[in-house]
Parts: sequence; C-alpha cells; structure tokens
Amino acid sequence: MPPFLDLLAVPPDLLALGEPTHGESAFLQLRNEAFLSLAEHGYRSVAVESDRAAGLVADDFVQGVPAVTLDRALTEGFSHGFGAAPANRDLLLRMREWNTGRPAAERLTFHGFDAPVELESAPSPRHHLNQVCHFLGLDRSAEIDDLIGDEARWDDPAAIWELGRSVGRSTDAQRLRVLADDLLTELYLRAPWTSAGWRAAFVHASSAVGLLRYHAAAAAPLAQEERFARLAGVRDALMAENLLAIRAVEAPRGPTLVFAHNTHLQRHPSAMTLDGTEVSWAGAGAIVASLLGDRYAVIAGSLGASPALGIGPPAASTYEGRLQQETTLPRYLPASDIGPAERRTHDYRYFPLDQATVEHADVVLHVPTGVDPAVLADRIVALPGVEQVVASEENGSPEAAWGDRFFHVGPDRRQPFATIVEHDVPGFDEAAQLDRPGVFRLNVDLGRAEFERLFGFPPKAFEEHRHEFDFARLDTLMPHPGYALYGFASIVMPGPHLLPEIDRLLTVAHDRAVRRLERAARRAAEQRD
Repeated sequence: MPPFLDLLAVPPDLLALGEPTHGESAFLQLRNEAFLSLAEHGYRSVAVESDRAAGLVADDFVQGVPAVTLDRALTEGFSHGFGAAPANRDLLLRMREWNTGRPAAERLTFHGFDAPVELESAPSPRHHLNQVCHFLGLDRSAEIDDLIGDEARWDDPAAIWELGRSVGRSTDAQRLRVLADDLLTELYLRAPWTSAGWRAAFVHASSAVGLLRYHAAAAAPLAQEERFARLAGVRDALMAENLLAIRAVEAPRGPTLVFAHNTHLQRHPSAMTLDGTEVSWAGAGAIVASLLGDRYAVIAGSLGASPALGIGPPAASTYEGRLQQETTLPRYLPASDIGPAERRTHDYRYFPLDQATVEHADVVLHVPTGVDPAVLADRIVALPGVEQVVASEENGSPEAAWGDRFFHVGPDRRQPFATIVEHDVPGFDEAAQLDRPGVFRLNVDLGRAEFERLFGFPPKAFEEHRHEFDFARLDTLMPHPGYALYGFASIVMPGPHLLPEIDRLLTVAHDRAVRRLERAARRAAEQRD
C-alpha cells in the first residue's frame, strides 16, 4: 500500500497531491509512481491541472483509440504547455499499458480539470460551441462566428489586465452565454437517445459557459488587483466545478487522484502578491473541501532545492530547512508532526510552506532536491579516485557531445565506468529522445553478471529483447540502447526517489573500474619485472 494512505485518517474519494512550483520534474515523476501504486488499490482516475476539454484527447490515447497518437495526445491533450513535460508522456503511456486487456471497470481514466484559460489570456468559446453543435447536428456556425467576430479581441492580454478592454459584458457576449446555456439544455434533452459522445459534448458545452463567465469577470468594473482576485477565484471555481463533475462520473469506479499546484488544492484561501498588494481568493481545494468534507484529503508538496529552476537550499530555520535536515530522500509525513518554523522567502518560482499550508494539509511530501546532471555528477566524483571529463571544444570532443560527462578511475580514458549524456547521437543513439528540453541519461557499466541479474538475460542477448523496452521512459533502469552488448545499463532522468538504487549501481560500476585498474597495474608490473 502506498505509504501516504496509512497517514490519512479517512480513506478519501478525492486525494489531492500538490506541487509548490511548476517545472520541477521530480513532483511529476513522484505523481506517476503514486498513481500507479494507487491503481493497485482501487483508484481508477487521475485529474491534472490542464484544460478539461483538451484532456479528452489525452484520455482517448489512454483508452487505446487508434486515431490518437502519442504525439497528438501530448500536443492537443494538455494545455499550458504541460504536454512537453517528459513525465506527462510517461503517465499516458503507463496508463495505456495498464488498460490493455482490462475490463472497463478496472481501466484508468485521464482527466484535465482546469478551465481553458491562461493567466494572461483566454480564447473565445468558438471551438467549444462548434463541437457541441456538431454533436447535436445543428448548424449555427454563422451565428457563432458573427457573435464572436475577430478572435483577437477575446485573447488579447489587455482584455485581462486593462479595465474596459474585455468584451465579456458586451451584447454579443451576453447573447453567446444564452446560446451556450441553450445548447446545454439541448444536450440534456437529447441524452436518452445520444449516449455515445454525450459526455465529451457536455465537457465542451461546460467549457464554453466557463469561458464566457471568465470573460465577464475580466470585464467587471473593478480595480486591477480586485479584478485579478476575481479572475483567479472564477478560474478556481471552474476547476472545482470540474472536479465535482469528474467525481460524479468516477464515483462508481473508485477514488480519484488530483494533481496540481498547492494553491489550487489547499483547503485554506489562496493568495498572491500583485504590485505590492496581497490578493486572496477561495481556491478549488477550499471549495471542494467545504462540499466533500473528509472525503477530500490534501498532500501538500514541499521542495528543498531545484537545480532545474535555480532554487538553492533553504535556510535551516524555515519549514523546508527543518524537513531537509530529517531526510535526504522524498518523504511523506503527517502534517501534524511538523512544528512551527519560519516562512521561506517567496518568489515567483516557488510558493513556500507556511503555517496555514501545514495546518490545513493532511500530509506533506517533502522533496529535498530535484535531480539534474550536476547533482548526479557530484555523487559520482565523491567515489574514491574518480575524475570527471566534460566534453568540450577545448578537449577535442565532437560538438554533438559538448556538455556530456564521462567518469573514470585512473589514467585510462578509453573506458568510463559511468557517463551522463544530454544529446542524441543521430543514426546511433536516438531512442531515449535526449534532445527534449531538460532530458538527460545516466549510463553505468554493470558488467555481464549484474546486467543478467537485473534484466534476466545476458548482454549478448540484448538484441533479442530490444523491442521490450521504451528507452525514452523516465525513472526506469534498462539496457543501454547502444552499449548493452558491453554490459551497460541506463536510466533517463532518474528522480530523487531512485538515488539509493543509483548509488548501488554506481558502486558496482566503480568497483569494476577499480578492479580493472588494479589488473592493469599488475600487468604493467609483471612486464617491468
């Protein structure tokens, strides 16, 4: 059973797992591990901070719809650029693999639960209204186009930030809200005869209504900070509405894991500083918690350091600093066990733990550090006698390898026992898709015996098993796609939860390199004698 379930007083219907910042892959990787573990205990759905209507495409891939490729699922199935996150690729693939051959009641479902809005812009409802009309067999495209007009007047950032620029309370917008509401009514009227595709059409209709509500809020005659708080609140209200709708669908099948920024999931009011003024609003978590009670549980994310985001270690007196002293690995702990501490300095990259966040959470997940090539390199060079060579123009390395790291024991530079690479080698080593932003791979020389112990076949049999591996998957030890024949294994973007196993593998590889050096020294001595 996942360790955090034992820390919850009551098994929830909706379990929230928060991250304190976007962009630190460790939280997404831990989310994937948590969800697949929860699936073994009856969870059948995950909802992520991404547009709900877009999520229909991602779920089609998860369900095995042939027309939806992985590339399309990542491009069209996520909003806010989240499809580019390598861990989201893994989530979809692992859910699809789970679903293969399982009955409907046991299959996993992917949901987005966000509204189709960005912080600084929101599109018109044109696409969503046309999708509903297509489902209903209605041709109202000319009317919709006439009311919406130029798309630019809807998605212009000035419509959000400058009073009087939004069209959200215009006559055309009001007529669109009536049209959208009428389409919702028509959907319900047709429900008994049009079950196939009805839920997707309902999501699009709800998205259209939500967008029109958001634009109306943007047009409210309020001062900027008041309007921003109102917009943030409306977006979270739409998120809450979506979460409750998702639970209504998923309730007969099992609990749901929801993953998003802490500010969207916490039970207490959310806040942000805008032009020196703190604005606050009820987040989706605060809304849902008030309606679901103890059927909603919150795991708040906490972060020590993030090399990827340039976030250094916390001061020892802060909440994160004290948690940092207790563990070097990701850890779930009861929020009630965390005593008072100072609040870490806040910046736009990270929303730190504070007293309210801790008091209103059930559990805290603390991640001491994200993992990047430099973090791994520091662990490797700490081994006895290790030297690091970084490929560069100055040392004559090919340009395609610049920045890659090679680790040796002794003077022989021909055979590193470990490498950290960040580039594909066209025509030879492209299966790991290392040219994706932020992606890297650790490679270790395990030798025949350890290789066979881990994979169940010797290095020389690798080609017979190559088809069994997705070499681009994160957090997974697998044969090296190019050097498995020589006993090399690899891990793409290992998360911090894998550091103990990485240390063990590095020790195996380092010991082999030391023994190789000792043998070479004996041979040289024998030749001198």
